[in-house]
Amino acid sequence: MSSYVSLAAVRRHAVTERGLLLDCGGPRLAVTALTDRLIRVRLAPSGEFAPRRSWDAARADDEFAPAPFTVETRGGEVVLDTGALSVRVETATGRVAFADAHGRLFAADAEAPTWKPGAGVRVAKRIAGGEHFYGFGERTGLLEKTGRRFVNWATDPAHPHGPDVNAMYQAIPIYLAVRAAGAQADAPLAYGLFFHNTFRSAFDVGRARPDVLTLEAEGGEADYYVAYGPAPAGVMQGWAALLGTLPLPPRWALGHHQSRWSYMSADEVRAVAAGFRERDLPCDVIHLDIDYMRGYRVFTWDPERFPDPAGLIADLRAQGFRVVTIIDPGVKADPEYAVYRDGLAREAFIRQADGAVAHGYVWPDDSVFADFTRPEVRAWWGGLQAALTEPGVSGVWNDMNEPVVFDRPFSQGGGGVGTLPLDAPQGPDGERTTHAEVHNLYGSLMAQASYEGLRRLLGDERPFTLTRSGFAGYQRWSAGWM
Repeated sequence: MSSYVSLAAVRRHAVTERGLLLDCGGPRLAVTALTDRLIRVRLAPSGEFAPRRSWDAARADDEFAPAPFTVETRGGEVVLDTGALSVRVETATGRVAFADAHGRLFAADAEAPTWKPGAGVRVAKRIAGGEHFYGFGERTGLLEKTGRRFVNWATDPAHPHGPDVNAMYQAIPIYLAVRAAGAQADAPLAYGLFFHNTFRSAFDVGRARPDVLTLEAEGGEADYYVAYGPAPAGVMQGWAALLGTLPLPPRWALGHHQSRWSYMSADEVRAVAAGFRERDLPCDVIHLDIDYMRGYRVFTWDPERFPDPAGLIADLRAQGFRVVTIIDPGVKADPEYAVYRDGLAREAFIRQADGAVAHGYVWPDDSVFADFTRPEVRAWWGGLQAALTEPGVSGVWNDMNEPVVFDRPFSQGGGGVGTLPLDAPQGPDGERTTHAEVHNLYGSLMAQASYEGLRRLLGDERPFTLTRSGFAGYQRWSAGWM
């Protein structure tokens, strides 16, 4: 802890339209009431809060109608009260605690928030007696997660997906805490916490210290939301208001989906479809994996194995099947390949810190990757899906979008699984950052590109998208798979 700096005492505070702003002798703490049950807490070590990013997963504070609250100072605390809950900031230390209308504390700081200048942030919350923890994103093992440590870093964990696997395809830094009814109130207590930080982060759920849950990140701010229930359904309503919900999918998407790795030819696909119908087995969708492509070049069809995609898809549609095709973000570095040439001309691909286009090895071998943090690149990518929708494809299945690169020769990370260089610059003009900050968002932003592109290409039809990777909020554009 010696390398970390602790938040100092609160010197003064101001009441704003939406909450509290507390001056801690340079660093500032903000408490914002988005609703009477949804609170945001931010710490700015420098005193200046980071500007909102265009790719932010959460709804902007000013998109919420101002919530009524009161503020008072009592017993060494500044207290913001919404009626449903109160937020208590200890003036001597800057520690934050929450309490329900019965006075039961929850999500209370075990110590003052800390940060390592330029290198990371840490928040420690007390684990109350009888409290159980669930969620933490896409995880293996038992539902109750006390005693484990979880890394939030989108990666391909390969096989197997056993209970000891830590980081997985998605990074969803959200947990649900549930406490049984106690003597003070004849009701349970449930709340959730969303760590609003896209850098590599981790939760320690009472593993290092049995009575403390720690959240830490390698960059960015100590920025989190607390959604109060008091029941789990109320917590989910808070996250829906903040992070959005899944758009209504097309009706056909609710049926059985047939998917495997992989169908090698149109003839094999036809045989599979015939097998379902001959056996009177219900099936509405057939997925095509990477072998429909020409040499794994995204947005192409293999001319020998899938010579007539429109004819194949029309035949399947006549039998009651829709077709969903896989899309990978890796674009083969081939000067004869139109997508590669066009992407280079548009400067759509991520570059290294030295300015050279960043390369990685995936299914097409040497490949480059679109920068989905830029809206014009998302629009370009979404439009490329016309190569799929024009023959009749109804939906897309995004894969490999952590993004992962194979372990030769550009791997960064452990376990033989790599990604793009963490210092690779990304973002639109005015919002430049590095891959370290937006890596966890790559899958979400690719899903956004796919969804918005399909909205334009399919006209009145509702889009269907799947994504393997994503950050909190990706449900606004896609369902998930693993």
